[in-house]
Amino acid sequence: MARADGQAGGALRGRRRKGEGPDLRQSILDAAESLFSRHGFYGVTVRQVAAEAGVDTALIHYYFGAKRELFDSVFARRAEILNEARLAAMRTYAREHPGAMTSEGIIEAFIGPLIDRSLTNDEGWKNYFRLVALVNNTPAWGGETMHRFFDPVVHELVDTLKAALPDAELRDLYWAYQFLTGAMMLTLSETGRIDQLSDGLCRSTDLEAVRVRLYAWCAAGLEEVVRRRPCD
Repeated sequence: MARADGQAGGALRGRRRKGEGPDLRQSILDAAESLFSRHGFYGVTVRQVAAEAGVDTALIHYYFGAKRELFDSVFARRAEILNEARLAAMRTYAREHPGAMTSEGIIEAFIGPLIDRSLTNDEGWKNYFRLVALVNNTPAWGGETMHRFFDPVVHELVDTLKAALPDAELRDLYWAYQFLTGAMMLTLSETGRIDQLSDGLCRSTDLEAVRVRLYAWCAAGLEEVVRRRPCD
């Protein structure tokens, strides 16, 4: 039973305390984010999250409800931050380059805020990007989750690209986003695959090397698709 002061009665009994209220809620989200990013939604139990956060399972249910609600809270927390940053970056770019926008500049505004956060080496952001990559590749419900949390900023990306490339077909711009997001999330997952593949010539953690290549690669591919105007 919840007490009048907003704490779940007995929920912390016998456990170490990491703070109360918002701080404790954030600790639970951090723990869940770390576990979900490593094991996916189905590979994690509420009990494991509780153990990682140092609380009783009752407190997790008190704050978040069932496991899916906890997962959605984890996903939404940083999605809101990223969406605001990307919208601001794209709008600033459009405002500062009237009539002179390029696809590469727009893509940089869209991807740059993610790379900037990963460059801080904050483990929470690293975990979050791995989690988004997992969700993005989950056929059963990943598309629906991405739709709920990221569609508005993606539509703004497509609209901005259309303004810069008025002759482009909308479906080609959506396909370009599909390819872009795959490259972006694989890169931000920092799996170490390219390290082994290149015998150390490239490092997945070298995000400055990524920055100077990924924007150009995505823009060149997009522009070539637009130029060819493929039929289907």
